[in-house]
Amino acid sequence: MASFSCILCISLMLLAVVGGEGRDPFACDPKVANTSTLPFCRTSLSTAERVKDLIGRLTLAEKVRLLVNNAAGVPRLGIKGYEWWSEALHGVSNVGPGTKFVGPFPAATSFPQVITTAASFNASLWEAIGQVVSDEARAMYNGGTAGLTYWSPNVNILRDPRWGRGQETPGEDPVVAGRYAAHYVRGLQGTDANRLKVAACCKHFTAYDLDNWNGMDRFHFNALVSKQDVEDTFDVPFRMCVKEGNVASVMCSYNQVNGKPTCADPNLLKRTVRGQWHLNGYIVSDCDSVGVFFSNQHYTSTPEEAAADSIKAGLDLDCGPFLAQHTQDAVNKGLLTEADVNGALVNTLTVQMRLGMFDGEPSAQPYGHLGPKDVCSPAHQDLALQAATQGIVLLKNDGPTLPLSPRRHRTVAVIGPNSNVTVTMIGNYAGIACGYTSPLQGIGKYATTIHQLGCVNVGCTDDKQFGGALDAARRADATVLVMGLDQSIEAETVDRTGLLLPGHQQDLVSKVAAASKGPTILVLMSGGPVDVTFAKNDPRVAAILWTGYPGQAGGAAIADILFGTANPGGKLPMTWYPQDYLTNLPMTNMAMRASRSRGYPGRTYRFYKGPVVYPFGYGLSYTQFVHSLASAPKVVSVPVDGHRRGNNTNFSDKAIRVTHARCGNLSVSLHVDVKNVGSTDGTHTLLVFSAPPAGGQWAPHKQLVAFEKVHVPAKTQQRVRLNIHVCKLLSVVDSSGIRRIPMGDHSLHIGDVRHSMSLRAQTLGIIKT
Repeated sequence: MASFSCILCISLMLLAVVGGEGRDPFACDPKVANTSTLPFCRTSLSTAERVKDLIGRLTLAEKVRLLVNNAAGVPRLGIKGYEWWSEALHGVSNVGPGTKFVGPFPAATSFPQVITTAASFNASLWEAIGQVVSDEARAMYNGGTAGLTYWSPNVNILRDPRWGRGQETPGEDPVVAGRYAAHYVRGLQGTDANRLKVAACCKHFTAYDLDNWNGMDRFHFNALVSKQDVEDTFDVPFRMCVKEGNVASVMCSYNQVNGKPTCADPNLLKRTVRGQWHLNGYIVSDCDSVGVFFSNQHYTSTPEEAAADSIKAGLDLDCGPFLAQHTQDAVNKGLLTEADVNGALVNTLTVQMRLGMFDGEPSAQPYGHLGPKDVCSPAHQDLALQAATQGIVLLKNDGPTLPLSPRRHRTVAVIGPNSNVTVTMIGNYAGIACGYTSPLQGIGKYATTIHQLGCVNVGCTDDKQFGGALDAARRADATVLVMGLDQSIEAETVDRTGLLLPGHQQDLVSKVAAASKGPTILVLMSGGPVDVTFAKNDPRVAAILWTGYPGQAGGAAIADILFGTANPGGKLPMTWYPQDYLTNLPMTNMAMRASRSRGYPGRTYRFYKGPVVYPFGYGLSYTQFVHSLASAPKVVSVPVDGHRRGNNTNFSDKAIRVTHARCGNLSVSLHVDVKNVGSTDGTHTLLVFSAPPAGGQWAPHKQLVAFEKVHVPAKTQQRVRLNIHVCKLLSVVDSSGIRRIPMGDHSLHIGDVRHSMSLRAQTLGIIKT
């Protein structure tokens, strides 16, 4: 831990940096004539030419010091040191050493945790949040307090409900996670292929979703994953992030996959991420991953072999000191060539060039005008409120009880360990928020509140404070219990052991509900799902809201929904399982598909058919929406390149390889009418699922193929057009990991509407034998 005096010194230095003229150039300072005229500083040249020139001027010793996150400067070339590690999961964060909150930048807008934002199912919102976060990141960079390379988003699949980092992800559906990745990355980076606003990073590649469970941690875990599950689940968000989001970086994970560390696997890095998906950017290790596979996993005999294996596999940058310490020795021992090192530097330096870091004065660049006024602005903070409001999910509303009435519910008992929290609402990988509205404060704007914690914290280890909570419930016109989890229960390095509310929380909820004079509403904060079957089935608990971790404005959003200023429209991005689901289900079993013979239940809504507390995609509204299908094809022809001469195979009952189909823009267009038959304006989340033809053992029970957010005023109707790409979304993956399009009847599910659509192969030619 740094001493106070040292912290003060650092703060004063940072204040000096951000004062007055802002950041000095990283490189190519026009005030330094002997370096600013070098070819790598000339913007008239192509990026490739500039990068080649710069690498040609570096010594091997200088090169290896650029392979780590705290890259050293090259003073003789006018290049400063750079810290690559910054985070922006749901707002600019100070988790990484590249960002500091100081001087005119004391805070940044803290949006809801990703699992909450995902529940909005609103891709335009995800991109808008990315745009705000990158505005604030650029402003802080211009002021000298942040970097330009952000190791976000986390697009791993929420495979197991106990995972402590599930809160950071967009949930359990690969397509949702992939669309989130592409849109958030576009918001962060901008859409200019040659110029990056900031550089995003999709992490952690791949099959990473265990931190510390039952004696197994992420540093030692070998994920045994079938080719089928890799292709149709774990890799999908990363592929979409790279190919559709054009992300500038991918991070490899700590774990091994089928016996190989991901950061030393050329099949994953060189052949897949760069070769098949064509990453235009750099590959970075999770922090100390190279050291981990050497020291913890004992994958190589020497550190030089570890350095060589990672770079030759396709790793370009090490978060940690390992490559700076051992790469030069690896070259000297013949395990690695200087050309291999150059290849890694091409990728990192190209990204820095695209960020404008070699273009001289930051103030003269496209985002050079951004400054303190662009951080925590009223518009940005309003978007944080909108995001929280759109992500909150109404799970139960008997009566209906909600919305509450400020006229009839003038006194509200606000109870629970999360009832007046602030920092809890921003989850992990957060920064310092602009300001907070706690649930108690939010409700206090609508009614007189009686506040009781009931439990000292979410651990709720005793019932000593129950008495005050029961008394408050007896006196109030309505009772709101704000319960759930926090980072002491679920977090990085902390996986849960069960799905029930911690400690005595369930007992507190039941006793308060029994004592309440008015209706009792349960509000849950959590990243992962919670088994609240007791509350779902308790008639005295009239309503249940799930908020995830709703960000700096979470309390205002909760109150706006409780009192009807806002109408909830969120849907669960993950299945809520009962506690019994975990019986004999180790987190270490990576299989997605169920196996009846092994008593294995399967994972996520796509492969699990057992009982649930609440299903994926569930969420209520204060109004009622009715769907009708205005138009949809009944038959879809799939052009196929042909079959071998003399082979008269009938394609009608086959599953055609995607690589044999003329995919292009082959898509199905649906027109769906959404009618609001209630008396309240509302925003509806339209989810379209597809169930493939029966009989295929590879296929999921159903899979999400389209979703759209639509605002529908009361007593009106909106028509929504949806396009479903046949090869990407109506395909399934066979047991060999080959993606195929099943011919035959596909059933589309849109709420209560069912539509059968037959896919038929159309042979376009003959392949000669």
